[in-house]
Amino acid sequence: MTELFTFRIGQATPANTFFAIWMAKAAKLYQAYGLDPQIVEVVGGKESGPDLASGRLHLMHIGMSSVVRANAMGNRLVTIGSLSNIIRNTMFTRTGITTAAQLKGGTVGISSVGSETDTTTTLALRKLGLTREDVTIKEIGVVRLDAVRNGEVSASLMGEPTRSQAYALGLHAIIDLYKERTPWLYSGLVVDRDFLMSNRAQVLAFMKATIEGNYLAVTDSARAKQGLAAFLGLRTPQDIDTTYANFKAETPLHAEVTIEGAKNILDVMSGPGTTASLGDYIDTSIHEELESSGFFAEMARKFPSV
Repeated sequence: MTELFTFRIGQATPANTFFAIWMAKAAKLYQAYGLDPQIVEVVGGKESGPDLASGRLHLMHIGMSSVVRANAMGNRLVTIGSLSNIIRNTMFTRTGITTAAQLKGGTVGISSVGSETDTTTTLALRKLGLTREDVTIKEIGVVRLDAVRNGEVSASLMGEPTRSQAYALGLHAIIDLYKERTPWLYSGLVVDRDFLMSNRAQVLAFMKATIEGNYLAVTDSARAKQGLAAFLGLRTPQDIDTTYANFKAETPLHAEVTIEGAKNILDVMSGPGTTASLGDYIDTSIHEELESSGFFAEMARKFPSV
């Protein structure tokens, strides 16, 4: 029996953007491709560079903004795939705040410094005519709906399922980046360049299993909804249906990265230590190899209902 390669995957936030990985793990697809997947909880993307460089993790599910930050500090990370190519968050405000002028001087909650909500908060504020200096940024973790409702913070970005819950509760959406369909490498699949060079076969195997997990989740709605409910602790049929519909509509089936999304991140994050070269942050060679080898065509034959 062939020994499986232990493959450690960093999960920053439980979200439907991670669901292809969860689905592939639950269906034992990684084992079928020779991997023993271990999901490790991490705090945002702030430790992505050291975690990946040291081998504590082999891949992280984080946005490209974390790659830009890490590489500015001397790391060698690269985004090889993506499970969300648009920002899927909306900024909601506490009672009494409905305008940018009222938000100025307030507190905006993010999950953690260096996370994707950190960078997209900068973008949201820019679109509102504000800067980070106009507000206080506060780390509040992943449970941000309650923090806005109880007034702990003035505003915060939220994705599904809390985005729909916030709308249902009547919270004010001061800016809806999801509705604007802002291109962004929001949920990247990130590895260290040296690990990619020395373990390319294992990275290819991870991508194959994850993409097949995507196909499985998109084509088997009953199984996927049951899995989403278990993974995210969803309790109501409405939350399950909304979260699954969002996943199905927005997940890049082949986990491909988009150039426009990468460019938007560099536009927001330009500064000391960053470069204008997309090749410093993304590597499309894995995707190209999967396409040229016929893997995507094989998936289309295996899941003809897509």
